[in-house]
Amino acid sequence: MPKMRPSRFALVFAGLLIPAAVGAGCSSSKPASSSTTSSSAPASSSSSTPSATLPAKYATSINVALDASYPPDEFVQNGQIVGFDVDLIDALAQQMGTHAKLTNATFAGIIPGLLSGKFDIGDSSFTDSKAREQQVDFVTYFSSGEGFYENANSSATFDGLASLCGHTVSVESGTTEETDAKAQAGKCHVTVLTFNDQNQANLAVSTGRAQVGFADSQVAGYIVKQSNGQFKLVGQPFGTAPYGLAVPKNSGLAQPLLAGLQKLMSDGTYTQILTKWGVQTGAITNPQINGATS
Repeated sequence: MPKMRPSRFALVFAGLLIPAAVGAGCSSSKPASSSTTSSSAPASSSSSTPSATLPAKYATSINVALDASYPPDEFVQNGQIVGFDVDLIDALAQQMGTHAKLTNATFAGIIPGLLSGKFDIGDSSFTDSKAREQQVDFVTYFSSGEGFYENANSSATFDGLASLCGHTVSVESGTTEETDAKAQAGKCHVTVLTFNDQNQANLAVSTGRAQVGFADSQVAGYIVKQSNGQFKLVGQPFGTAPYGLAVPKNSGLAQPLLAGLQKLMSDGTYTQILTKWGVQTGAITNPQINGATS
């Protein structure tokens, strides 16, 4: 799962006022599900007529799964799931002539949910990888790197995977960062703490259980920006790769999503959404079906 800035909402932890999006609060504040799409999504200027044939079973709604603990891509604010990914899927659903029904799920459970038919689309900052393409198809829509963050008063230096040697790192389960951290642990001593959502991973850093947090680079940047000075970025982003909307193979969804995305790019809606969340540096111009680079 990398840069945005909606308004904050906060809770009290250990006597500090810390934004809930940074994850200093209990994961119980995350609703089990939501069928409400973001009302703040920029309206598409294009027609709602599908740009490619959408299978009839999706004509009324599409069940979209997100792990809403990953700001600014997808997170809960004032009881609603919001973020860059939410605005984009809302605009895509409108473009295809249907409705996006959002479900808050754990990241590690989304691909299994697609395979079982529980979900139709996984829209949760998925890095499109060759390994994941063995299970599902992806429609690429963004480019992101990986990045580190740590407590603001820490003097530890991290820059690249090798810098994790001898340290404890906090990651979210099922992410590329978990895979990369564990791969590095096979080369040197790295303690990898894995959590069900990003909120818990952030909490491990804030309480000192982990010396460094590891997330997509724009997400790490957002966590730091919203932490009221509690965290700081460390090192340079690395490992740039495409994000993709995940869909079951042979679902008939990949081509309509690709056509819809191309339309949103051509009419300016795509750029408008990225700019709203401050992530325009991750924009791409050539979306693909299964565009993994590794």
